[in-house]
Amino acid sequence: MKNSTVEKATASVGIIGFGAFGQLIAKHLNQKFELLAYDPSPHLGEDVSKLGVSLASLDQVAKCDVIIIASPVSSFESVVKSIAAICRPGAIIVDVGSVKVQPSEIMDRFLPEYVSIVATHPLFGPQSACNGIRGLKIAICPIRGHHHIHVAAFLRKYLGLHVIMTTPDQHDRDAATVQGITHLIAKVLLRMEPLPSRMTTKSFDLISEAISMVQHDAPEVFEAIENANPYAKEVRQRFFGLAFELSSNLEDSEEHD
Repeated sequence: MKNSTVEKATASVGIIGFGAFGQLIAKHLNQKFELLAYDPSPHLGEDVSKLGVSLASLDQVAKCDVIIIASPVSSFESVVKSIAAICRPGAIIVDVGSVKVQPSEIMDRFLPEYVSIVATHPLFGPQSACNGIRGLKIAICPIRGHHHIHVAAFLRKYLGLHVIMTTPDQHDRDAATVQGITHLIAKVLLRMEPLPSRMTTKSFDLISEAISMVQHDAPEVFEAIENANPYAKEVRQRFFGLAFELSSNLEDSEEHD
């Protein structure tokens, strides 16, 4: 996002996928850019009008100066292939998914050489961003071109985000633990409901708060975190192995009491 693209209407931003996160993006960008959105869902009219976004075809969105792909991992490759022949020279393609290795490879393989590619992962969602996004974290992985510098500067200066520069591989290694374990614990505890709500400790309240931040995520988010991340299975197996080991140690100590 060059300096000339900061003022609204000097640059167009297209959002592909207008679910909960696509709408969160629009909420924070609609004062600075002309926004177009594409989503195959037929029930978006009211949400779009509230956010000052114009619904458009995929072809129209793909011709924007900046294209943000916020579609699920399951449809990501088909979206990239669909826009590849339409993108303008010099366009910036950004993704916002929870995993980075696979989407980055797909974008680099199928998108034309004349576009820049910046893989990102906002380390927050609609729940954790309900009180604003200033101070929250976003990971940026430069894939092609130099526009990641301008994207990072915009995110810092205008949105107040804490930018973490990394690589797709390092991102997925860290996220396999950070997100993978968090979502696993949340899934298990939700299955143990009803959980205590009156006689609780501060530490339990924090765990409950963490659960509330992820429990309403779309199922494909959990699927991406646990199955699309190449390092998640190893971390998950280690976590359950250590949990089983701890449980066995406790049972052994009971038998010797």
